[in-house]
Amino acid sequence: MPLPTFDPADYPIQLATKVAHFEQNFAPFGVANTTVHASTSLHYRMRAEFRIWHEGDDLNYAMFDPADPKQPITLETFPPAAESICALMPRLRDKLRGNESLRRRLFQADFLATLSGEMLVTLIYHRQLDEAWETAAREMAAELGIGLIGRSRGQKIVLDRDWVLEGFELNGRQLRYKQVEGSFTQPNGGVNRQMLGWACQQAAGFGGNLVELYCGNGNFTIALSPLFERVLATEVSKSSVHAAQYNLAANQIENVALVRMSSEEFSDALAGRDEFQRLKDIDLEPFRHATLFVDPPRSGLDAVTLELARGFDRILYISCNQETLRDNVTALQDTHQIAASAVFDQFPYTHHLECGLLLTRR
Repeated sequence: MPLPTFDPADYPIQLATKVAHFEQNFAPFGVANTTVHASTSLHYRMRAEFRIWHEGDDLNYAMFDPADPKQPITLETFPPAAESICALMPRLRDKLRGNESLRRRLFQADFLATLSGEMLVTLIYHRQLDEAWETAAREMAAELGIGLIGRSRGQKIVLDRDWVLEGFELNGRQLRYKQVEGSFTQPNGGVNRQMLGWACQQAAGFGGNLVELYCGNGNFTIALSPLFERVLATEVSKSSVHAAQYNLAANQIENVALVRMSSEEFSDALAGRDEFQRLKDIDLEPFRHATLFVDPPRSGLDAVTLELARGFDRILYISCNQETLRDNVTALQDTHQIAASAVFDQFPYTHHLECGLLLTRR
């Protein structure tokens, strides 16, 4: 079975088709002349996951076509993956092939790369890992210059650390981000920088305070915080909160209050419907008239959070699902209008398209 093709010659047309669909979808709200942020046509993914396919003593990376899930497509390389991942793939495979402790019952290999050059590989097994595995894994990690994690059911062996440190320049600042294995990070590093740049461009001159929901590891928080007097950021994932706390310290940001709570809980707190011990040292009053920034999951904003959003004069909204974004904009149409729009092609050669909107009060 042939590997799906990723032809750079096709990319401009595919992107134009997605942009046209977005503008048609949001034309009823007055959207036109959307700012388009393209990806590189190859080597754009900073994360990649591959099954390991065994044939006797040999093994290869493999993927599966959903239309024929029992037939593996073996891979020598993977053009969407970052160049550092593509360069590592054959070297790692050869090391695995040559060592019984590393090869035996290996099921999957996950890669996490960074623009700054760090690499973390997670090897997942259908067996318990022993001292022989750890000895061989440490030797291989040192030879390849990578971080390494071994996983099996109920077991996780971390060689050194389970995270990478991303770093890049944005608007004259050098930003640093701790990215933890298994936690959400933006998959397309180059397009993520464009998203951060667009958000900062929209927020420039707003001043005042910022409320951010779904802040994750602080991806947007770190970039936006210098543009505001105070920032109140919330996130429900414990691992993401810990990473965000590290990132705030690493970037020497002191005007952000970070609280672990859901958007629904924060909505209840700001509306006075509930009180939370986590907010006892935070005066919420200055944030009632702040700018709101949201980057929610694919399901979009729930009804409680939508009601919260109505109280803000400006809403910066990043979405990975334009259908739920459209539903949310429809629900806010009586109070807010679209002042700016952008699309960010995080996933070339797919129908997915990241969207950005600035909503202002009518």
